Amino acid sequence: MMLYSDWILLSCLAGRLATNIVASMQQNDIQAANIKGNETLFQGGVHMRTHAQAVVIGGGVIGCSILYHLTKLGWKDVVLIERDELTSGSTWHAAANIHGLHDSTNISRIQHYTMGLYKELEQETGQGCGVFQPGSLYLAQTIEREHQLRLQAAKAKLYGMNFHEVDRGEAERLHPLVDFDGIRCIMWEPDGGNVDPSGVTQAYATGARQNGAEIVRFNPVLGTEQQPDGTWIVRTEKGDVSTPWVINAAGLWGREVAALAGIELPLQPTEHQYFVTETIPEIAAMEKRLPSVADRDGEYYLRQEGQGLLVGAYEKNMKFWAEDGTPLDFAHDLFDDDLERIEENMLRAIDRVPVVGTAGIKRVINGPMIWSPDSNVLLGEMPEKKGYFCCNGIIPGFSQSGGMGLMVAQWIIEGEMQYDMFPWDIARFGSWATDGAKGKAFTKERVRDQYANRFKIHFPNEERSAGRAVRTRPVYQRQKDMGAVMGLNYGWEHPLWFADAPDTKDTDGFTRQNWWGPVGEECKMLRANAGIIDISNFAKYRCKGAGASDWLNSVFANNMPKSIGRSCLTPLIGKRGGIAGDFTVTRLAEDEFWIIGSGMAERYHKRFFNEVPLPTGTTFTSETEAMCGFNVAGPQSRTILQSMTNTSFATDDFQFMRSKWIELAGVKVLALRISFTGDLGWELHCATADQDRFYAALLETGKAFGAGPVGSRALMSLRIEKGYGSWSREYSPEYWPQEVGLDRLCKMNKDFLNKVAVAKAMGNPAREHMVILSLDAAQTEASNADATGGEPIFKDGKGIGRVTSGAYGYSVGQSLALGFISGAVAGDEVEVMVLGVAHKAVILKEAPFDANGEILRG
Repeated sequence: MMLYSDWILLSCLAGRLATNIVASMQQNDIQAANIKGNETLFQGGVHMRTHAQAVVIGGGVIGCSILYHLTKLGWKDVVLIERDELTSGSTWHAAANIHGLHDSTNISRIQHYTMGLYKELEQETGQGCGVFQPGSLYLAQTIEREHQLRLQAAKAKLYGMNFHEVDRGEAERLHPLVDFDGIRCIMWEPDGGNVDPSGVTQAYATGARQNGAEIVRFNPVLGTEQQPDGTWIVRTEKGDVSTPWVINAAGLWGREVAALAGIELPLQPTEHQYFVTETIPEIAAMEKRLPSVADRDGEYYLRQEGQGLLVGAYEKNMKFWAEDGTPLDFAHDLFDDDLERIEENMLRAIDRVPVVGTAGIKRVINGPMIWSPDSNVLLGEMPEKKGYFCCNGIIPGFSQSGGMGLMVAQWIIEGEMQYDMFPWDIARFGSWATDGAKGKAFTKERVRDQYANRFKIHFPNEERSAGRAVRTRPVYQRQKDMGAVMGLNYGWEHPLWFADAPDTKDTDGFTRQNWWGPVGEECKMLRANAGIIDISNFAKYRCKGAGASDWLNSVFANNMPKSIGRSCLTPLIGKRGGIAGDFTVTRLAEDEFWIIGSGMAERYHKRFFNEVPLPTGTTFTSETEAMCGFNVAGPQSRTILQSMTNTSFATDDFQFMRSKWIELAGVKVLALRISFTGDLGWELHCATADQDRFYAALLETGKAFGAGPVGSRALMSLRIEKGYGSWSREYSPEYWPQEVGLDRLCKMNKDFLNKVAVAKAMGNPAREHMVILSLDAAQTEASNADATGGEPIFKDGKGIGRVTSGAYGYSVGQSLALGFISGAVAGDEVEVMVLGVAHKAVILKEAPFDANGEILRG
């Protein structure tokens, strides 16, 4: 085995070799840029267009992909502006691995699209992408990784993707240099591999030029100024461009470009290293290219490069870079080698592939990457700045570049992407992730955690602690002292479940964890007596003014309540006719309404609200910070609340879907008779200043009736027992109203936002239907696992759907799942791939708890 000191000695060659790489890359860029497309040359300069349908800022792989896809979808009058050469920044030195499978189904779809696009690009443009697809081997050293890989294999079967298990003998044939001792499970992705970063970027650029786009290099952007009519002027060294759309794809300079428009993005660069070995005789003697190795439990990645190996790592002892801003003169630059930092990862790679330890190091690449707090891209139109689009913080750029470019082009040209990509939407973060010391610390610590745990499994229900707590309410410490295990929702801390002792931590895994039993006790308590649930993280809005009713009717699909005190449920419709949101709207007065929606989607929904101008004298304001809320639900809820007020809670006096301003324990609250658990219950909203004393009064009063605190994990179980959908799971822009049972709430005899789109969608037969399933008790007990979301559903060996939510139904004694299916009906037996293994299930005719709503309305 090569000593570490030998590594350091050999790596001294890296600086000279990296310089040669830079020169080669730059020459390739210059040659490719000389392809005459839509540029008009004069005296060695470039005359830019002064108007464009869209301006892309940034000439890396993502910016060029966006430009290309805009032209593919029909826009020809588009411009890309790059401050230096194409590929400057992170693109040129990327390892450029490509793979298809991801824990998110839609991201998997995007990655598969990208993998298939590269060879098409080569044929279309004549520009080589350097595509190598010898396949990828995925190794599981732990039972948790085995669960993850088996789930991915089940999803691959459902969606027709090529990813399946192979035995050790086949794996050794595919990659004879790997030692497979200690490996529990091996998956094979035949299409995995890598591409040439410069080649791919130039292929996108060439394709865009051929379709009419203009690319202007060596042209720093000096300003982005929004005009009174909402359009933008992009000011550059070579002139100004007027456009309706500015697209920030500036990579390492995403923060700096955003700042030109007064935007602060939650991004932080880090250093990242990989090295390439000298020629390895065993590889030189082979007549085939070796597959890449994804040994994520070993926390490194490895693939063939030339006749050697490329090995990279995400080390625990990570290093930030450019914390105060990316240098403007940085381009094709690298940092000094720092192999000692990744030594532990490399030793694990040597244990798995011993020839790594005997090979010399040809070059070391230590370059920058820029991260978001959850390592997903920050993508989307800024809700506060119409026409300003971000696509920043991309890590697996060459696995996602094509799909990402397509999604951006669809959003800008068609108004919405074909897939629900909320996990990528920039609206998932608010100013709490950037403002002040807490916000900046949140982003930095989350990036530290994401980098150091890049290959750690993201388990269902997992809550990582880095950077918290950033947003808290007055009851936070009281709840912590009561044993609350806290979760994060749009920056807010909220109780997931209540343990017997403070400072209890979640355990993580695909099977039932340490919270499974306590959550069951909370569910049983609420169903038998009552429970008190903190719902303060729900988004809350107030609409007030003479035009409030008309405005809300023009935004939402359902008719707004006409009588004071009445409430209604209503969908918000997306551009393609899907469910962009679901809300409860209550009429408080002739000119005032109270609206409740998803808390994590508050900034996302702002885009829709902004599409309909408010009438003069009418206001629409967020009350999420100013107001807090609790849901008191269960058979004793009426008795508990009645003992705290003189207001009658009798059914005749306080009917279902009615509201009143009342006083409870001396606190003014808005009481709505509604409950997401499906029980008799009320939502109670009070001023934030009153939250702690009001909570204390509810707990003290409820104690005599067997009631206590209940967390959001119990709420998940209870709403699934009732068959209630939830936004971002069952309700999504991908699903039409008739597919989720909300078509009756779309009133087609009035005008509302995106009515034409939903009319078209509802004119089609449902593609699939939302159902509730009961899983086989013996099998879920044996596997000690329930469905959590994403598991494929099969019938007679054929994929018919997928789970969107799952939990154990403690009060009905069944392991349950909500999901979407086609080709099956109530009573049919199906198989749900829990842990990637078939579990028998039956499609239920109705929800197992209070299917007719008698308890809810009683």
